[in-house]
Amino acid sequence: MIQVNLSNIQRFLPLPYEAALAPRLRIAHRHLQQQNGMGGEFTGWVHLPQRYDREEFARIKAAARRIQRDSRALVVIGIGGSYLGARGVIECLCSANYNLKRKDTPNIYFVGNGLSSDQLSEVLELLEGVDFSVNVISKSGTTTEPAVAFRFFRRALEERYGAEGAARRIYATTDRARGALKSLADRAGYETFVVPDDVGGRYSVLTAVGLLPIAVAGVDIDALLAGAADMMAACAVEDIALNPAWQYAGARYELYRTGKKIEILASYEPNFRFMAEWWKQLYGESEGKENKGLFPASVEFTADLHSMGQYIQQGERHLLETVVRFGPSAHVNPVPYDDGDSDGLNFLAGKSMDFIRQQAMDGTLLAHVEGGVPNIILQAGTVSARTLGELIYFFEYACGLSGYLLDVNPFDQPGVEAYKKNMFALLGKPGYEELRAQMEEKLGR
Repeated sequence: MIQVNLSNIQRFLPLPYEAALAPRLRIAHRHLQQQNGMGGEFTGWVHLPQRYDREEFARIKAAARRIQRDSRALVVIGIGGSYLGARGVIECLCSANYNLKRKDTPNIYFVGNGLSSDQLSEVLELLEGVDFSVNVISKSGTTTEPAVAFRFFRRALEERYGAEGAARRIYATTDRARGALKSLADRAGYETFVVPDDVGGRYSVLTAVGLLPIAVAGVDIDALLAGAADMMAACAVEDIALNPAWQYAGARYELYRTGKKIEILASYEPNFRFMAEWWKQLYGESEGKENKGLFPASVEFTADLHSMGQYIQQGERHLLETVVRFGPSAHVNPVPYDDGDSDGLNFLAGKSMDFIRQQAMDGTLLAHVEGGVPNIILQAGTVSARTLGELIYFFEYACGLSGYLLDVNPFDQPGVEAYKKNMFALLGKPGYEELRAQMEEKLGR
């Protein structure tokens, strides 16, 4: 179970805060549990680890086995919460080099998360001569980036397998009953999975949105949900001394109140990079409203100590740092002895990489705290599906609490629509003619 170590933030806070903040945390907590706070209609994820649809869960596992049998690649089409969580879990548990490894599961390519013609062409080239399937993920089916990408990959499937054969290789994760993608899936005969009405995209990784591609990669999704259920039970406790999500949400809120404006999420595992990307969307989109909220950033240590380390150590003191620490690796890897000791590192000979990493973590922690950066440590278990399930639910629950502490709705994203309106106008979408004229004038065209 995740342990939250707050010993390195106390010197940065003028007074003890736990007793004073506990009543507000309790109110936020009850809003989540009772699903009656701001955005409460999108809090179905709170009890999801116990109340998930068992029938659909079985269909997800059956579909994953079918994809594994008949495809050497799966193309996952989605953007934001429709792909970040799945990619984060797959890379964390199976390696960022997953597609390069020898394995019995298909390669997985994530597309539809941008508008790069080069990336689109590259994936299409990689699929030449390769049996593949597609999982298109969109509640509406009209989000520009994934909808455009789906046109290309649906055409590629139909050209290779025919319309009926392509339909058997397309899996649509979308709205239960309505929307453009749901209508197309019903007409064409795609198997469909549900984006729940009461779960927003960035909280959806433990639904079919994330679970199907994760299962295709061979990850134990039963263990993933079991870990989430364990954390759900821990987060249900109304006591700041016992509830890890209360501790994390409370600490970052108090540090924010003292003037910290940027939270850096750090890990010493390179494979954690996309879990950090998922975390950035979760917190940035949930808290960043009404001119409020910590700016979520991430670093990968020790690599980024050789790039961002200088700023973290001596730049503007508006930072707080949250470090995810995992348990021991399954690989010992003692450092070899070198007869010539040309690099002067024989003092490390025989020491494991885990041991060296631990000393790097501790030394960095001391340096950053002494340099004026408060540090929250999240001690997790060894890297496993169960541990990732715990971590996902922990971050989600703490995020919901954090939004309510800030008095914002943590489950909407009104600011996201601004760029879309401008983009639609400039692309000539019907109905946006007046806005397009205004935009053209502003751009001097």
